[in-house]
Amino acid sequence: MSDTPAPNPVRPDGGRSAPAGAAATPTVRMTIDGGEYDVPEDRTVLEACRELGIEIPTLCEMRELAPDGSCRMCTVRVTHRGRTGLKVSCAEPVAEGMEVVTTDDEIVESRRFLLDLLCSNHEFDCFRCAANGDCRLQDYSLQYGIDRTDFPSGRFIGHRVDSSNPFLAFHADRCIMCRSCVRACGELQGRNVIALTQRGFDTRMSTSWEMPWDLTNCESCGNCVSVCPVGALEAKDHQRGYRDWQVEDRVVTTCPHCGVGCQLELQVAGGRVVGVEPAWGPANRGILCVKGKFGSYKFAASTDRLTDPLVKEDGRFRTASWDEALDLIADRMRTIIAEDGPDAIAGFSCSRAPNEDNYMFQKLMRAGIGTNNVDNCARVCHSASVTGLATTLGSGAMTNTICDVTHDVDAILLVGSNTTEAHPVMGAQIRAAVRAGARLVVVDPRRTDLASMAELHLPIRPGTDIAFANALVNIIISRGWADERFIAERTEGFEALRGIVAGYEPEKVARLCHIPVADLYRTAEIYARAERAPIIYCLGVTEHTSGTQNVMALSNLAMVVGKYGRPGCGINPLRGQNNVQGACDMGCEPHNLPGYQRYDAPGVMEKFERVWGRALPRETGLRATQVFGAAAEGRVRGLFIFGEDPIVTDPNTAHVRAGLEALDLLVVDELFMTPTAELADVVLPGSAYVEKEGTFSNTERRVQRVRKAVDAPGDARLDTWIFAELMRRMGYPETLDTAADIMDEIALVDPDFGGISHARLDAGESLQWPCPSKDHPGTPILHVGAFKRGRGYFYPTEYQEPDEAPDEDYPILMSTGRMLYHYNNGAMTHRTEGLERLASQSYIQLNETDAHALGIAQGDRVRVSSRRGAIETQAWVGDRVGEGEAFMTFHFAEGNPNVVANDATDPLCFIPEFKVCAVRVAKTADAPVPGHLSGLHEPALL
Repeated sequence: MSDTPAPNPVRPDGGRSAPAGAAATPTVRMTIDGGEYDVPEDRTVLEACRELGIEIPTLCEMRELAPDGSCRMCTVRVTHRGRTGLKVSCAEPVAEGMEVVTTDDEIVESRRFLLDLLCSNHEFDCFRCAANGDCRLQDYSLQYGIDRTDFPSGRFIGHRVDSSNPFLAFHADRCIMCRSCVRACGELQGRNVIALTQRGFDTRMSTSWEMPWDLTNCESCGNCVSVCPVGALEAKDHQRGYRDWQVEDRVVTTCPHCGVGCQLELQVAGGRVVGVEPAWGPANRGILCVKGKFGSYKFAASTDRLTDPLVKEDGRFRTASWDEALDLIADRMRTIIAEDGPDAIAGFSCSRAPNEDNYMFQKLMRAGIGTNNVDNCARVCHSASVTGLATTLGSGAMTNTICDVTHDVDAILLVGSNTTEAHPVMGAQIRAAVRAGARLVVVDPRRTDLASMAELHLPIRPGTDIAFANALVNIIISRGWADERFIAERTEGFEALRGIVAGYEPEKVARLCHIPVADLYRTAEIYARAERAPIIYCLGVTEHTSGTQNVMALSNLAMVVGKYGRPGCGINPLRGQNNVQGACDMGCEPHNLPGYQRYDAPGVMEKFERVWGRALPRETGLRATQVFGAAAEGRVRGLFIFGEDPIVTDPNTAHVRAGLEALDLLVVDELFMTPTAELADVVLPGSAYVEKEGTFSNTERRVQRVRKAVDAPGDARLDTWIFAELMRRMGYPETLDTAADIMDEIALVDPDFGGISHARLDAGESLQWPCPSKDHPGTPILHVGAFKRGRGYFYPTEYQEPDEAPDEDYPILMSTGRMLYHYNNGAMTHRTEGLERLASQSYIQLNETDAHALGIAQGDRVRVSSRRGAIETQAWVGDRVGEGEAFMTFHFAEGNPNVVANDATDPLCFIPEFKVCAVRVAKTADAPVPGHLSGLHEPALL
């Protein structure tokens, strides 16, 4: 178990509290149970009592939701302005001079009566219920002496259990109709799957239209299960062998999937993680997605985990000791260095591993081996953001917070982001923002979930982002909506930009982008005239040969209307993996040291050489996308891959494989025997996030704790230990031991992390870099008052055609991306049975017009070919993509679109063009693929 105690987990129905560093809320003085208290004026009576440690029973109150009062268990006596009466405390605001009594004979009798009514519809069979021991109805019945009901009962006893969902079961005979699940699904998740059906005495909880659960638009997030106060909704995992009182430890940590940074409570019993509940955090605010709730722990206990070092001999792996494996690696690396120098070795770090692991990996490469050939998977996803925003603003990161850009905003410009699938919890918050009145404009070639609910969807032709953004700037300037004072006081280069965008007439750009010109004008007006309107974007913007300029074009757009340095605005790239932000922060890039410090910046190299005690290389290293070609040419002979699987995740698989097979030494540090690990000379068994201490940096620059819950299996080791041992064998005397020690050294060398420590995070502080000192509260919004580079720079971007265009041989433009139910190469999510049931194989989305012309029907097996290779998959026919376009996800080794994807790169940041690939699609003679094909809100094919 962790040697650092985790803070007490906050249940989803916990009280509201102000964020650290927030201004103090004015208070009112009131009396509660005879004591006088000053309480914040924005609290309800229930919240005020809870924060004072005064318990009031409740079955329906939930944090983040407006009071509902449906259970009425929180009744208290309130005297105010001469009037006294019983009030529902969850809906009663505090007031100056108010007097509250939380319990007396009348209140107790009221609660007993309500419990009696609630129990009249509830099955009294606690032994079979998964909530036994963790049921508020059970607790309150014991507290108030309810062991039977005096009312007619049995309406739902024996009602059929709906177990059609792969992760949860609904027991109608246990439901007390508190409406918590209805509100969580509708108001927090935005799906409205659950509803009160029928009327009067026959009212009951069910799915909308009383459909079987698996036929609804349920995303299986499990938030309904987490808020259910009884056992009416239960996780199927909970049915399989543990009760709440058997949970030995509850460890709050950070989700290992996307970049949102959701907080989890890992439930530990018998030395293994047996369940997950949402913990409240600034980003997720008490909810999770299906991967966080159900797919964040089973992989760690999978029986196919690597547990011992493996060495390949005569083409086959054999088990080795740690000393043998590490000595072999060090010996071969020394040989390569002696013959061709340290730059003949390269390393890929892991964007799913903690900051501390990434810091140690790049230190191994630089101080232990002597090369800057270190990179991470940001190279193939958001390197364009780092390069582009660093050029225009001085910092290549999200400017605002997730909460800030999804709450209390007037409009949202969402570009190239399928948020509800790639960042589901943030996607749910955007849904909530739209329901609250925000005007949503979605710019995406595909009809995504959010595009379906947007005020305006602009399905621009893939690769036309620069022309689109420049046309918006053109309209804003011509209509007089530019913020001239902001431009004059805080920017440079505007006149050059003005001259360029003058050539992007809206009518011409509309024809290029294949959208109505009126939609360009509407988008410009909605965005420019909204007071609070963020730009949120993702890989649809970056993964192009013009990716860096795409980013800078959006930066220009935000700058021309002055939407920087203030709430609800900014430019906000959504990082794809849980710690890809942190991997970049830690210097796992060939051109930056930790903290984005460049080799030629005054005093930087001297500082690192002083702290590390070693002369360091000063030349920019190879980017990850350059390494495979360099390996094929013999310029790179050794490669250490930490937790990455480029055979599955990188474009042009044949090119990647050729490079890996040409190496003299391939070392892979992994949890599983991935397709990349199968090619290795040495495979090292690393540790999963549940087995280590550390921190992740989420997409909003928020540094959050990762805490150990269980031990690693077999002889698997901490990755920081592996890197330290290799450094010692390479002649570097590494002395750092614990993750906390490593973070202290990070704070020593990286000014942005100067005030961040495990101690501060464990004390409950939530810190966003830059946080330069131990008393600094962190920085929620960047560029307040001034840009990091001084003045914001209008970079003059010009439209350029994608590397590939459709032609007679390859007439369809294909892009790739993510789906809700899987993550990255699928190594973690494919090991969760329910996720496999929802999505077990690859597919290609085709437009129905194209499919009809090709003679392809729903579910047909098809062959997808490009200039680089061919794969077989199944067809999903519909209107999610436009004519002449197609889409595939890359989570499956079989039928992986990266076999055919284009590996041409952006000349500035070397990111590949995943989003534009010319392909040919043809029906094969084979039968449809067996299995379940799933995408958001579309019916299954088979």
